Amino acid sequence: MQNPVVPDLAHTQTRPVHWLLTATAMAAVVAGAGLLQPDAATATQSGTAARAGAAAPVPAPEQPAPAPDPAAVELPLECGGLPALVTAKATGDLDGDGGPETVVAARCDAGSGNPPHGVYVLAAGRDGTARIVATLVDPEEKASVADLAVRDGAVTAALLGYSSLDVPRCCPDIREQVKWQWRGGVFVRSDDTAALGV
Repeated sequence: MQNPVVPDLAHTQTRPVHWLLTATAMAAVVAGAGLLQPDAATATQSGTAARAGAAAPVPAPEQPAPAPDPAAVELPLECGGLPALVTAKATGDLDGDGGPETVVAARCDAGSGNPPHGVYVLAAGRDGTARIVATLVDPEEKASVADLAVRDGAVTAALLGYSSLDVPRCCPDIREQVKWQWRGGVFVRSDDTAALGV
């Protein structure tokens, strides 16, 4: 004997009692949902006591400390009563600790001539105050600094100098492209010296 193509659907016919039972079940679900709603959200001023059993507020993510400000540090330049002048600065994380350092090139503000630069690395101390942690170029080297930058955790700059005392102080004839990287607890310098021509 073959099964009919259309199955017997007699048991799926709806009767009024089915509709009544469905409506009653839906009403019970809606009423239960109304009774089980969460409490209304409340805002509180900071410093007020939290409700007992409430979850503690999630603290905002910690912002990195700002890079040290060169104006907050006395740079070790001997200017004979003249002010020190920061001619360039760059910031970045040089030692991989997640906090930025500031590198500054500064010289005496002589008004004319080409006074030598000092290049210093500033870091924030535990109390947040800026301090000098390294001298990359000492003014005694008698070099001027150009193109100071921090890239990929390294300090780069061009050091301009003189090949002899006969070269006019206005016109450096030596250019060193230098780079410093933090390795083993110190800044390691590499350079590429080139003559510029007079």
